[in-house]
Amino acid sequence: MATQSTSQGRAAGTKDWSAAQYLKFAEQRTRPSRDLIAQVPLASPARIIDIGCGPGNSTEVLAKQWPDAHILGMDSSPNMIETARKALPNLEFTVADLQTYTPEGPVDLLFSNAVFQWINFEDRIPIIKRLIQSLKPGGVFAFQVPDNYTEQSHEAMRTVAANGPWAETLGRLKPSLGPFQTPMELYNGLKPLCSSIDVWHTYYNHPLGGHQDIVEWVKGTGLRPFIDPLNPEQKEGFLAAYLEKLKELYPLCDDGTALLRYPRLFFVAVRA
Repeated sequence: MATQSTSQGRAAGTKDWSAAQYLKFAEQRTRPSRDLIAQVPLASPARIIDIGCGPGNSTEVLAKQWPDAHILGMDSSPNMIETARKALPNLEFTVADLQTYTPEGPVDLLFSNAVFQWINFEDRIPIIKRLIQSLKPGGVFAFQVPDNYTEQSHEAMRTVAANGPWAETLGRLKPSLGPFQTPMELYNGLKPLCSSIDVWHTYYNHPLGGHQDIVEWVKGTGLRPFIDPLNPEQKEGFLAAYLEKLKELYPLCDDGTALLRYPRLFFVAVRA
């Protein structure tokens, strides 16, 4: 999960990522990596690159699945890469910008856990094409991204952003990530390079400790472009208003648990 840079489609003013915030829900954030790996049609890839590796949680899953592979984790966040290197000192990590990154030499598997949603819509397919072209024939490009533009948690972000003392600032910055490509758009854009494409959605329902936990979850990812540009007073006010909105939208289970519905789009392509 690579960090903010204007070339990677994130809102201006977003700071470096916090690995600690992201890892508050490490197990639930890592599960999609395991679900994606399970559909990769390779027995023993020799060279793997984890694109937007974040704090290394997805890289660790790759290393356990293919312990003999040469694995490189890349991310544009220095904080994430520092955390990954400490957690996995025997693996290789590098700081790089996905906007310009091209692997050196042919690769068997390009793997990405929740990064391409941060790329500008119009840049996604061209970047993915460039990466697919770096694969060996028969190599695999596999990614998953949150696909939650229309989810209540994200609609609430946009509603709160438009109402309050922060509205002018956020209206100018347009922090919303916008929707992702549809499966058909991905298929039509990338199939000419591929012998096969598999694309699907999975809807997770994450059990969280309550409404505040939903705030903590999205503070590590999708809420960041909304709150990072704000001053401390505005940030506090925004988070309070967002929490109240979530209380309206997410009824709690009998034991006080909040179920955060979280759709993700999965894509696995084999290079022709």
